[in-house]
Amino acid sequence: MPATAAPATTAPPAAPPTPAGRLRSRWTALAVLSTGMLMTVLDGSIVTVAMPAIQNDLGFTPAGLSWVVNAYLIAFGSFLLLAGRLGDLIGRKRMFLAGTTVFTAASLLAGFAASPGMLIAARFLQGVGSAMASAVSLGILVTLFTEPRERARAIAVFSFTGAAGASLGQVLGGVLTDALDWHWIFFINLPIGAAALALALPALPVVRGLGLRAGADVLGAVLVTSGLMTGIYAVVEIEAYGWTSARTLGLGALSAALLAGFVVRQARTANPLMPLRIFRSRTVTGANLVQMLMVAALFSFQILVALHLQRVQGYGAAETGLAMLPAALAIGAVSLGVSARLNARFGERAVLLAGLALLVVGLGLLTRLPVDADYVTDLLPVMLLASGFGLALPALTTLGMSGAGEEDAGLASGLFNTTQQIGMALGVAVLSTLAASRTEALTAAGHGAAEALTGGYHLGFGVGAALLLVATALAATLLRTARRP
Repeated sequence: MPATAAPATTAPPAAPPTPAGRLRSRWTALAVLSTGMLMTVLDGSIVTVAMPAIQNDLGFTPAGLSWVVNAYLIAFGSFLLLAGRLGDLIGRKRMFLAGTTVFTAASLLAGFAASPGMLIAARFLQGVGSAMASAVSLGILVTLFTEPRERARAIAVFSFTGAAGASLGQVLGGVLTDALDWHWIFFINLPIGAAALALALPALPVVRGLGLRAGADVLGAVLVTSGLMTGIYAVVEIEAYGWTSARTLGLGALSAALLAGFVVRQARTANPLMPLRIFRSRTVTGANLVQMLMVAALFSFQILVALHLQRVQGYGAAETGLAMLPAALAIGAVSLGVSARLNARFGERAVLLAGLALLVVGLGLLTRLPVDADYVTDLLPVMLLASGFGLALPALTTLGMSGAGEEDAGLASGLFNTTQQIGMALGVAVLSTLAASRTEALTAAGHGAAEALTGGYHLGFGVGAALLLVATALAATLLRTARRP
């Protein structure tokens, strides 16, 4: 008898993931996105305390040294909007993976830099990679967490990495520079980037993009990227050339013309890179304006306080970073501990206003900072008041993303990050220039170096407080608490 074949067996269908499994997957994805954000923010601040060592080692001129920061800032701010929209078109996971890869490779190049030109080029590439990854992160987050309470907690975690990462970057930069050398402030990104890529592949959801035909506006991309790049370049060079120089005014006019051309193009083309419908939401527009002013003001806290500690108080790199650490801890305790519950109970608008009020008080206290400041009595209270940022940023992020539809989530994420970078650039240019001018005037009037520096910082803190007051007024009039399902 012929052998009979064994009966075919059919494998049972795979069981759908349990609610607990889906929850773990979402929080793993959040950890990946937060790690990417942490790398981006750390790299923006970690170099600040290592600048003297970089200058001595590579032979930077004083003017050229600023480009270690500016090259990153210009690339990051210029490509965010384009990267956010491309993420909607080709897939946000694909854009995040590509950006993290570019950033990690550029960090390796920066760590091995042996000349000023090589380091500046690597920093520019780092900015491009950061823009690609961070522009879509919020878009991925809001599509993963749709339930309001879960989304509030997820945004609080994500915002903490951005809010506290700058202070942590200063601590890490000082420790690595003192213990090893400045090259390691870039090499530290390699294991972090590799881990983020390894976890992102299985953890991030695969969502097909709309396709390039849905918005492949090449001319619009050229106009907005070149306009932002020109504008940010003009802003970061203000300290060197002045507000009313022909160079500053000319670049400003060129930037305005390019961005105006971009807006006209978006209004007329069938497949816009940035559909102008996103600005119909008063919440989206208001949240971006408030964020730009808030970040500009708080950059004075991050930079000018660090300068006061080093140039007036005589702190070293690692000491400065550790002195700023209580601010990071306070921000983390508030954003991770209570911000989500407060947003759910009182609404994002009320929590945002409370956070802004704490920040106004903090910068107001800094306007009275004495030359011989005592850390415990004069600076530590201000570090603790920085917890207002842990209240304000999660609420503002929720508001900024709540007015955009799912198809525009990547664009809204890119826009939100773009206004953040513009705020940083304006904060550096405006507050640093005003502080330097005031210091020069006091020095010319016969004041000592420490007293003149402190007077300049006082002006910077005062202007920062004024910007926060304007942000508070805009938040009170333009924003409304995000709707609950």
